[in-house]
Formats: sequence, C-alpha cells, structure tokens
Amino acid sequence: MKTRTAVLHAVGGPIAVETLDLAAPRAGEVLVRIQAAGVCHSDWHLVSGATRHPLPAALGHEGAGRVEAVGPGVASLRVGDSVSLNWAPACGDCFYCLHDSPCLCETWLEPIWAGTMLDGTPRYTLDGGPVYHYCGLGCFSEYVVVPAQSCVPLDPRVPASVAALIGCAVMTGVGAVLNTAQVRPGSSVAVFGAGGVGVSAVLGARLAGASRIIVVDKAENKAEMVLSLGATDFVPAGESAIDAIKALTGGRGADYTVEAVGLPAVQEACLAAARPGGTIVLAGLSAMGTSTNLPGALITRQEKTVKGSYYGSAHPARDFPFLASLYQNGQLDLDRLITRTYRLDEINEAYAEMLGGKVLRSVIVFDD
Repeated sequence: MKTRTAVLHAVGGPIAVETLDLAAPRAGEVLVRIQAAGVCHSDWHLVSGATRHPLPAALGHEGAGRVEAVGPGVASLRVGDSVSLNWAPACGDCFYCLHDSPCLCETWLEPIWAGTMLDGTPRYTLDGGPVYHYCGLGCFSEYVVVPAQSCVPLDPRVPASVAALIGCAVMTGVGAVLNTAQVRPGSSVAVFGAGGVGVSAVLGARLAGASRIIVVDKAENKAEMVLSLGATDFVPAGESAIDAIKALTGGRGADYTVEAVGLPAVQEACLAAARPGGTIVLAGLSAMGTSTNLPGALITRQEKTVKGSYYGSAHPARDFPFLASLYQNGQLDLDRLITRTYRLDEINEAYAEMLGGKVLRSVIVFDD
C-alpha cells in the first residue's frame, strides 16, 4: 500500500513528505492508521546529526492511531483497537524484561537502532530502496507497520493527540519523577527545560505531592503556562539560576533535579542545583559522543545520586493505561500541553516553532 510519510534523507535536512510503499505486516506485526503524532526534539536529533541512525529514515516516534490489520501470530490486538505507540518494545523474556526494565530489552535494542523490524528489514521502501523506521516506528505517516509489542491499547475515549503524547513526552517526564526518582511528598523538585518532557515532569511532581516545583527555562514566555500547570516558581535559565534555586530551598538546593533538555551544560547545572544528599535525574537525550563533567569528588562528599531515566523507566503496558486513566480522571491536564496542531505538510514549520521555543508540545494530526 501507499502512505505519505515524513522522510529524512541526509543530516541537515530538510524533512521531505513523500509517498512510500508500505509492506503488509508480517508475523508479530501490526498495521496502524496514524491519527496523531507528537513533534519531539528526539527526531530533530537525526536532522542535526546528534543521533546517528541509518538514512533515509521515516521520522516520528510519538504516535497514536487505530489498528487496521494484524499479522500472523498476533493475538493481543484486534482491528479497530485504539493504541498508543511504544518506541521501546520488549520481548518479555530477556534479562532486563525479567528484571522489570522492559525499556532496556536486549532483544529489541539492535533492531530499533537499525531502524528495522525484528527480522532485520524495514517495511517502508521508496523506489525499491529501504526507508528505515526511527525508533522502530516512523509514525509521521498516514500508516505504519510496527511490532505488536509497540502497540498499547487505550480507552478510545482518550483523544489521539493525548494518546500520542502519553507514548513519549508524558511517559518520559512523569516516569522520570514517579518511576526513576520516586519523588517523596513534601519535597522540592527543580525541572530544567519546559518542553513536553519537562512540563510532564512538572505534572508528575505535582502528582507526587512535591511542595515546591521550580522550572528553569530560557524561554520566559513559558512561565505563565508552567505556573498554571502546577509549578510554584519559574527561574530564567542563566548564570543566576543555581543561586535562585538555592534561595527558594533554604539555601540547600532542591531535593530532586530533573534534566529534560539533553545538554551537558544543563546536566552539570542539575548537579549543582541539587542539595547534598539529593537526587539528579537525567531524562533528556544528549548528543552521541558528548560528555558531561559530573565530578566524583563532589558526588561522593555530598552524597548526591545521579540517575539516568530512559523513557521514564517505563513499563508501557502498565504505565500507558495508568497515565490515560489519570488524564480521564482530571488528574493529568494533558490537553494543555498541546500548544498547536499541524498537518503533515507543515512538519518543517512545526520543527521551526519547536526550536524557537514557541510551543510546549505540538502535534501532527491526520484525517480520520
């Protein structure tokens, strides 16, 4: 079948919308008609070269839609199911899956980074040549074939745009707070970065009962929005940010700091902003090959804990429906994360506005 898809042919872009051939789902795979796909900085890392990935690549990893067909051996999904896409499928049997870390599944690690299905081949082609699936999805597309493990059924009453965000930004940000950091009620949390992941971390800190939630960002136009979503304070990014955080936390620093940008300098600022005995959570994806100065002498003497948080330490089959239920109960105000929607042909404009700090999260929407 044919499908219009956002494709990156070379580092530096632009992103082209092209008509690809999409093969039918094979054993263990599912055809999904995409209804919404979030515009996330991680896809831009392919454009900038910060993330190395086989090209040409079908972009998009934060999607939701409906199941159109299932391949042989798929018993967990039915045609018509509303699903949020999980970009870290898990086999359920490897060491990490059996130790409650399915997002680190070793069976799927190599195929996902190769941009293929489990058999080592992609389902997209252009003029007979392969087009690789970013994060095993490539969901800036009208249709996509994905592993069955990448489909998490949700209540169809959850809007597709919200279900898409649950599949990445919300899971990553809320999960960094609830799963990775395990923030305690009454504590202080400083979140660096007010994009989709950072604002989701704010929502997670509010759920956890944090008493002080500080957001640091260079885009001061976001202050009013993050404060209305549960942050208690907004601090402009810059040299004075650490002092401002300490002033708001009795001179000590925050109990927890969350880095949601993916820049070494910001990761280092998170270490400085955490109090002695505090926890630093690195949730942003920094560029491959970069390094961060996290001095062992300081970490040891001040008993600080540094944790990586990949996909919010997610267990998607458990966590996606939980987050969706919180949204439906009014405990997660996810509608307000969506600043603007775009059509697929407007994808380059969507990324320009994201890079300009004009949105919390934007979403590509498709015709039903």
